[in-house]
Amino acid sequence: MNGRDHGGGIDAAVARWGGARSDWIDLSTGINPVPYPVGEVSAEAWTALPDHGALERLLAAARTFWDVPEGVEIVAAAGASAPIAALPGLWPQGRVCIEGPTYNEHEAAFRTAGWDVVQAAVSETGARVIVHPNNPDGRCYGAADLTAPVMIIDESFADVMPSQSLIAQAGPGRVVLKSFGKFWGLAGVRLGFAIGGREEITRLGERLGPWAVSGPALEIGARALEDEAWAEATRERLERDAMRLDRLMEPHGKLVGGTTLFRLYDVGDAAAFQGRLARQHTWSRIFPYSERWVRLGLPGPEGWERLETAL
Repeated sequence: MNGRDHGGGIDAAVARWGGARSDWIDLSTGINPVPYPVGEVSAEAWTALPDHGALERLLAAARTFWDVPEGVEIVAAAGASAPIAALPGLWPQGRVCIEGPTYNEHEAAFRTAGWDVVQAAVSETGARVIVHPNNPDGRCYGAADLTAPVMIIDESFADVMPSQSLIAQAGPGRVVLKSFGKFWGLAGVRLGFAIGGREEITRLGERLGPWAVSGPALEIGARALEDEAWAEATRERLERDAMRLDRLMEPHGKLVGGTTLFRLYDVGDAAAFQGRLARQHTWSRIFPYSERWVRLGLPGPEGWERLETAL
C-alpha cells in the first residue's frame, strides 16, 4: 500500500459533481450517523485548561466501559490517530508485519519512523499490527494471532461487538487502541485511547504531551462512556440498519464483509458505481487496491429514502 487514502473528501466530490456540501449524504466513513446526544458542556470546559479531575473521570469511565484488566494503563489522546503516529517510536526500528488491505495510517506511521513494513509474518518480525475488526472487510482476530513481541491491536470499530474485544490481552508489548469518534458518532471531538503495559503507556503519554485532550472532549467522553444503556441500544439499532443496507444493496453488489458501522460490497466496477451515486450527491468509499470494492457507511434516519432513490 502506498500513500494514504481516507473516507470523507466531500469538498472534492462537490467540486466534481456539483451541488452544495449540505446537499450531499456522506456514506464514505464508518461513523455512526446517529451520534451520542452531547447535551450541555460546562463553560469551564471551554475556558480553563483541562484539569486532572476531568481526565481521571474520563479514564475511570474508559476502564469500566472496556473492562480494562488490573495493572494495565490507559492514556487518552486527540483521536486514535495521535497514538498511531507516536507508537512506532517507542521501540527500536525493525520489521513490522501489517497484513493488508487495512487502514493505511499504521503503515505510514511505521515507515515514517524508519521501520521495514512487510505483509506476511516472518520469524524476525519484531512487531505486528492488526485492525480488529479490520477496515474495510471486517475480519476479526483472536488471541492466537498475537504472535509478535510487539502487538498493536487497533479496535477502533470493536465497540459494536464488545464480546470479541481482545482487551483482556492488553499488557506489556500489547497495546490496544480505541476510537471514540466511530461508535459514538462524534469524530469532531477528537478522542481516542491507548491501553497497554505501564512502561509503554507512560512513554507514549510523554510523547503526546500535556493537555493531549481538550476540556470539552474530556467532559463529553466521560459522559458517553458512562452511558451503557445508550451503547447497548445503539448496537441493536446498528445491527438493524446494517441488515437494511444489505437488503438495499442485494440487486447491486455482493456483500464482502464489514461491521455494523460499514459494509463492503463487490459491485464489479467500483469507480462507475461511485460515480453513479455521486451524480445523486451520495458519496461512497472506493480503494486504490481494488477495482471492485465499494464501502458504504450507514445513512442517518433522513438518508435512507435518498439512498434508495440514488441506487
